[in-house]
Formats: sequence, C-alpha cells, structure tokens
Amino acid sequence: MRPPRMGMLAPLRHRDYRLVAGGWLVSLLGDGVFRVAIALQVYAIDPDPRSFAAVGLVWALAQVAMLPIGGWASDRFPRRSVIIVADLWRAAAIGGIGMLSVNGQLTIPLLLVLGACFGAGNAFFNPASVSLLPDLLPTEDLPRANAFFGGVKPLMLYVLGPSLGALVIRVGEPGGAFLVDGVTFIVSAGLVALVAARPVRSPDGDSRSGFLAQVRESAAGVRVVLATRWLWAGMLGAMIAGLAFHGPFEILVPYLLIADFGFSSGEAAVGLASIMSASGVGAILVAWLVGRWGLPRRSVLAYYVAEGTALLALIVLGAMILPWHGIVAGFVIGGMFTLSDVVWNTNLQHWVPRELLGRVSSLDWMVAIGLVPLSFVIVGPLGSVFGARPVLIIAGLLGAVVLLLLPLIRGAREPERLASEAAEIEPFDPAMVSHVHAGGAPISDGGGGDMVTKEPARGPSTKGRGG
Repeated sequence: MRPPRMGMLAPLRHRDYRLVAGGWLVSLLGDGVFRVAIALQVYAIDPDPRSFAAVGLVWALAQVAMLPIGGWASDRFPRRSVIIVADLWRAAAIGGIGMLSVNGQLTIPLLLVLGACFGAGNAFFNPASVSLLPDLLPTEDLPRANAFFGGVKPLMLYVLGPSLGALVIRVGEPGGAFLVDGVTFIVSAGLVALVAARPVRSPDGDSRSGFLAQVRESAAGVRVVLATRWLWAGMLGAMIAGLAFHGPFEILVPYLLIADFGFSSGEAAVGLASIMSASGVGAILVAWLVGRWGLPRRSVLAYYVAEGTALLALIVLGAMILPWHGIVAGFVIGGMFTLSDVVWNTNLQHWVPRELLGRVSSLDWMVAIGLVPLSFVIVGPLGSVFGARPVLIIAGLLGAVVLLLLPLIRGAREPERLASEAAEIEPFDPAMVSHVHAGGAPISDGGGGDMVTKEPARGPSTKGRGG
C-alpha cells in the first residue's frame, strides 16, 4: 500500500515521537562528531593500528557483555527511564575523555577504561530505543518512522556531525570534539524526559520477580530466534558484515589517510568527513526513496544484496588513489546499509511480541556486533604487517561473497512469501512463538512483515549494525 502524502514525516504528528526523534537527532549529531574524533585521538597518542584495535576491542566487548542485561532492563523497566540513564552515563564517559584530552592527560589505558563504560551504556540504550518506538506509534506508522530515521540519521551522523567534528578538530583538538558529543547526550536525555511515562508490559504480570528468574526468562528471545529461520539467517548476515566491515573501515581508512596519503590530523579529519558526508547523502537518498515508494517487493533479498554491496565498496576504498574514489565508496556504503537497516528493523518491530522485543533486540545487537571485537583483533596486526589497502580489498570481497550466498538458505526469505499472501500486515501473534515449522514461519496464517533499521552502536567510530 502506498504511503500517504506526508510520507516519512507522518509520524511527527505524534508529540512523544517528536520529542524522542529530536533527542535522538541531537545525539546523532554528537555521534558524527565522535566518529571523526576517536580515530584521530587514538592515532595522536599512538600512531599504530594495533592501539586503535585494542580500543575497539575493549569497547565492543563491554557492549557485548552487557547486552543481555540491557535487553532484560528494557523489558523490565520503563524504556524511557532506561534511555535517560544510558544517555547520562554515556555523557559522563565521553565528557571524561574530552576533559582528559584537553588537559593532555589522556592515555590509552584511560581511554580503554572510559571506553568500556561507554560501551556498557550503549548496551542499555540500543535495545531500549528499538523497543520504545512501537510504544509511541501505531503499527501503520512504523515503516515511515524507520524510514524517517533512515533519512535524517545519516544527515546528522555522516554529514553535519563529521563536518562539525572536523571544524572543531581543525581549529582546536579532538578533546573539544568529545566535549561537544557529551553535551548532546545531556540534551537528548532532557528531551526524552518530557515523553509521557508508559507502564511496563511484563509477560508474567510481575515486574518485581527476581533478577535470576528474569535472566532465565531472557532465553525466550533465544528460542524465538532459533525457531525462526529468517531471523537467525538475518542475524548471521549482520554478524558477518560486522566482522568484514568495522575493523577495516574504522581502523584502516583513517590509517590510510595518515600513513599512505601523508595527511595531518586536520587534513585527515576533513578527508574522513568527506567520506562520511557522501555516505550520508547516499543514506538520505535511499531513505527518501523508501519513504516515498515503500520497501522493495523482494525486501529480504534486498537486505542481503544491500549488505553485500556495501562490503564491496571496501574494495574501492582499498584501491583509492584520488579523493573522489573515497566519496563514491562512502555514497554506496551509506545507501546500502540504510536500506538493509530499514528492512531489518521493520521486520523485528512487526513480528516480535512487544513483551519480548527488548530481549530479541538485545540478542540481535549482540549477534550483529559479536564478531566486531574479532574484527579489531585481526585487522590491527594485519594492517601493521601488510598495509591498509590489501586488507580492505580482501575483507570486502570475502564478506560480500558470503552475504550474497545467505539468501539461498531455505526459509531465509520467508517474510516475502507471507507478505505477498497477506492483504494487511499484522503484528506477530505471541501465540505463534511455539508453533513454527522448519522454514521459520508460523503454521497458522500470520501477518507479513514490512521491514526496518538498526543503527550502528558506537564502537570506536560507529553506532550499529553493518556500518
């Protein structure tokens, strides 16, 4: 069905959604500043890719370790409150990095400790933010809301944020950029605090039950994923994309600009901002197309093709000789990861029961970034020994081949069949959780799935799923 004339702006007619969207957009502006600052800060302390790999490893491990608790918290406590506390916690961690940097006292060990605190905050924010959206909007507005974020997120994260970060670093130092980022978290928390409180939807009706009992209950999310083939296949694809993309892009692209092109910190900041800005333009264009025309008919296939194409763009970065090569690669990466995000998140929000959404979402996040630490561990030493270019090219090629083979798994594209059979898309019925056939679809007639996005979780330079 064709979206109304307002397109992806239609959800903004809801007050609480406007507040949440405003808070997240301000935070995303800070994320864009952060993406430029973190790599240059690490390389200013120690110009060795292995140091950045260590930072990325610790930050990602902290997030992965805390995600099960973050998912449990988002289902057991008001999601609004979880988001506010996570924002303030992350503001303190990033603000601490900024103050130490400005005073010339920041070291790699201190960066590891504060980065681990920041990663833990992400583990609470990400599941709560994905789970909150269906509480704010009617089901029919979810695809447009995800498309809206898919369009404005790259504008803040890849265009305005990196441009602001490059400006701050060029006239000052990375420490000032971290302080700007910290302030955005505080503004975000303030706006979310104005959202009306909502009751917690507890599956057993008792929000006071013990923590260990709730941890055991989290296994329900795992059971849903393992019993639903399109879910675990999609999560496997995100895990492979994280392994192939995060380390090469976040560690080696800044290193390439500094080591191969001989850029200064200011020049490298401008170069990174240009690549990210192009990524933002690609993402905005794709989000606008989705908001205007809806998702592709073969949306699940589009998810895998988009992820694979984004990885192929790493080859262009590895072969980059002129600046516009990086800009083209950035445009492709932003557009393709936005399409895959929009497809995926809408699937989760339509098909997973509300009372399980936080736990399934936390598992999704954990799987999506599960191999990111390994990516940092592998890429740092490889980049030091072989250089950035061959590692970027091989990672892009191998990752893309695997991603493009995944839709051949039986049942991996089941939501496409269900969507074609259903006249109206309906939320997933919790009663179907235990009645799944081998292909991953409910035995009884179910609703289809419109598909949506996951942001990157800020690991050293990114906040989410594929990129």
